[in-house]
Amino acid sequence: MIELVAFLGNFGREYSGTRHNAAWLFEDSLAFAPHLLWQQKFKAEYACAGYDSMLGWLKDSGLLKTRPDGTVPVPSDHPEKLHFLKPLTYMNLSGQAVGEAARFFKIPSSRILVVHDEIELPLGTVSAKWSGGLGGHNGLRSAKEILGTADFWRLRLGIGKPAHGDVAGFVLGEFTEDERILLSQVFPQAELLLAKMLVSRDPAVLIPEWGKKKVVPEAK
Repeated sequence: MIELVAFLGNFGREYSGTRHNAAWLFEDSLAFAPHLLWQQKFKAEYACAGYDSMLGWLKDSGLLKTRPDGTVPVPSDHPEKLHFLKPLTYMNLSGQAVGEAARFFKIPSSRILVVHDEIELPLGTVSAKWSGGLGGHNGLRSAKEILGTADFWRLRLGIGKPAHGDVAGFVLGEFTEDERILLSQVFPQAELLLAKMLVSRDPAVLIPEWGKKKVVPEAK
């Protein structure tokens, strides 16, 4: 079960629309985002929500199927609260915020979900992943270094690869207008995946469908 969700990105107006900030743009788009009250804590913007409140928000947004009695099937031993982070340390030090929050709330890495941009996936793709390689992502590398393991969950938002080799320039470049239109179609599907991961006892059951799911065509 997921207890802590970390959206990776770079703070500052100059980075707000960049590909490396896809996870922050995604967080802004969430139907329940207006309910989250952010404060500076753990070297991050931090918010928490009661699990029952979160279920209500997800039901209201139509993301979760309900039983005939109107309840949502969730694990009986679900966490009391869900914690959310947007690290303010810049991408390459993101693990500091994740580690501080995890230690404070005694959350094991197996209950942490990191939401991040992924150049190894084409734009239009979302993916649920457990552990494994880091794909050269500095935010994931920092999280692994601080947590002492790569055994945490990821929700990956494909941004595609640059046509040439300047990866840093690509991820720190802004999405084009066409790409933003595509993202507006991707994010609702990514939100559905996030909702499913938050109410699942074992998110691994989602991987057969969501391992690398192409939800919309690539931008031309």
